[in-house]
Amino acid sequence: MYKTLIDRVIQEVLIEHSLKKSFCDEGICAGCGHCLFHKKEAVKNIIDSGAERISTSLGIPEPVEYEIARMIDHTLLKPEATLDDIKKLCDEARQFHFASVCVNPSYVKFCANELQNTDVKVCTVIGFPLGATTTETKRFEAAQAIQNGAQELDMVINIGRLKSGDYDFVFNDIQQIVLEAKPKRIIVKVIIETCLLTDEEKIKACLISKEAGADFVKTSTGFSKGGATAGDVALMRYVVGRSMGVKASGGVRSREDAELMIASGADRIGASASVKIVQNLKDDTSKGY
Repeated sequence: MYKTLIDRVIQEVLIEHSLKKSFCDEGICAGCGHCLFHKKEAVKNIIDSGAERISTSLGIPEPVEYEIARMIDHTLLKPEATLDDIKKLCDEARQFHFASVCVNPSYVKFCANELQNTDVKVCTVIGFPLGATTTETKRFEAAQAIQNGAQELDMVINIGRLKSGDYDFVFNDIQQIVLEAKPKRIIVKVIIETCLLTDEEKIKACLISKEAGADFVKTSTGFSKGGATAGDVALMRYVVGRSMGVKASGGVRSREDAELMIASGADRIGASASVKIVQNLKDDTSKGY
């Protein structure tokens, strides 16, 4: 179903993007005109995907800390996270006005209660972190999360099926979550796990996610062998255009990291070091910062 479409665009994308990716990875603007940082009027197109989180990007001057904070999903997905840890996450999200907290499904109801009557949304993960559960299981997980108060769902694609060329399966896997979410105005982000894919596979994953009706494509779970890179973010932005959001997640630990991802085309950041990012504090675990 998708092979013809993919084959038609893939070479064009790869050729053009190959000239820009090295610049983006080095933090140098390639002048492609596709990144949010230098084309902020394009934020208007993201409003239909929940853009109140980045309303300051419409040109109203506000402190950069607030603007960046409203683009961050404050994340805690470690298996050893306790209720106290999750409560602290919610408290920090409330204090700094992050876009959302991103937690494992068992904590959705707790977070929804903690954050009611605030501007912070509750995000959870579906099929996490491998993406290899059945489509039926993912849809049930999504329905239960929504019932418990989730307002955003970050689902993992079936990576093996994508690499096998089973594009119809991948499309249906994503679409079933979208069908569960869209009637309830729930945002769906598709984690494609870029570190496990070739550039061609990244393009395929983005095209399928877009066709299936998802709102965002997202780089990484943070649980595989690599996280977000500026080059991958730029590629994803180029492929999906302005009708979808791009979320950079995995290894974003400093203001410098976040600004590089934004400059490369991300309009949402997934991070556990969110507080350090907005306070512009040094993070000793960050590479080169």
